[in-house]
Amino acid sequence: MPETPSSENVSTKCRRIAELARQHRQMAFTSLNHYLDVDWLREAFSQVRKDGAPGVDGRTWYEYAAHLEENLQSLWNRAKSGTYQAPPVRRAHIPKGGSSTETRPIGIPTIEDKVLQRAVARLLEAIYEQDFFACSFGFRRGRSAHQALESLGEQSLDLGIRWVLDVDVRKFFDTLDHRHLLELLQLRVRDGVILRLIGKWLNAGVMEEGVLYYPEAGSPQGGVISPILANVYLHYLLDPWFHEVVQPRLRGRAFLIRFADDLVIGLTDESDARRVLDVVPKRFAKYELAVHPDKTHLVPFGKPQQRGASETPPPGSFDFLGFTHYWGRSRWGNWVIKRQTASSRMSRGLQAISRWCRFHRHQPLAEQQKVLTQKLRGHYPYYGITGNSAALGSFAREVTRLWYKWLRRRHRNRPSWAWFQRLLARFPLPRPVAIHSIYRAAKA
Repeated sequence: MPETPSSENVSTKCRRIAELARQHRQMAFTSLNHYLDVDWLREAFSQVRKDGAPGVDGRTWYEYAAHLEENLQSLWNRAKSGTYQAPPVRRAHIPKGGSSTETRPIGIPTIEDKVLQRAVARLLEAIYEQDFFACSFGFRRGRSAHQALESLGEQSLDLGIRWVLDVDVRKFFDTLDHRHLLELLQLRVRDGVILRLIGKWLNAGVMEEGVLYYPEAGSPQGGVISPILANVYLHYLLDPWFHEVVQPRLRGRAFLIRFADDLVIGLTDESDARRVLDVVPKRFAKYELAVHPDKTHLVPFGKPQQRGASETPPPGSFDFLGFTHYWGRSRWGNWVIKRQTASSRMSRGLQAISRWCRFHRHQPLAEQQKVLTQKLRGHYPYYGITGNSAALGSFAREVTRLWYKWLRRRHRNRPSWAWFQRLLARFPLPRPVAIHSIYRAAKA
């Protein structure tokens, strides 16, 4: 799609900011807000979802778009003059893991807040993308979870990793310290307008069932500014420290892979691994964060045929980015690192499907098929990787079984499986496919 004059203008500015950040890596930007003009806000608005739920003001995307230029001009004036007031975030709850009792809180900013946060986030991204390390994959343009998985596998094999430290950060997005965050931001950003806006978002408050309260820690609930703020915080906390302080002191080799607050550290030497296990919680505590003592594990993960002494433990497994990683034989009999859908993710997905089927079983069959097809096509692109066909097929079969289970319950006579098979011929569900298959890529 060709760029509009507005988006081309923003892209040019982003490249200029990025060039300055790359050339002057120790420089703090004292003047950024002049880039934040109406064109920049218009481009940010174009990236806001039209079907997003309204915030505390009840204003929808379409209502805002009806007088867009007037609204953007007003927003720009208030942001620059310092009179913009960040509204509270409306908190809603969605079922957690398909459970009918457990819920997960989500924050819903106003449409205007989404526009301004996205605009500021793009400014910050232009700077920090020049600073972030290659080990960081989460919430970054052109980087993905599948790239993180690929890097994890390649480095484990290339370096001969024998131990993996699986780190679980306790409630990171809820406990991120505001004071530390603002101090870290000022290492690169000292523009008063930008820092003032971020400070307002950090202290905007949360509205839930008519009650307003102000969390003392955490990133803006549901805000598009949250991912870049989280990455900045974790970058300074972990990435340079690991590469410039920890790695030079190790006896063996090591790597770090991080996707936002999900991270693993691979090491070749057991004594190194135990030293890192001891020091990582202290490093997080320095920044007012904690690692979960029961969910942070040091896992033996050496290649089975490379195990030496008999007392060396056999390789274990660990979960990362929704997959269980373990050693297994390839189709040619070689030892390889395999991945399958983590049992917790499998259960969570199936519980969500079951809950949906239960509450929508009386809808027309064509509508049910459409939604289930969308859910499966949302599952396959992420979990459809080489070696995960068994788990992918199991998920598809269980979804089919659950649909049958709940459809039977809308009929008194409890129709047979043969009846359901005929129904599937009319309303088929998509078959599982390994979207990220190395074999398919090799044939292409």
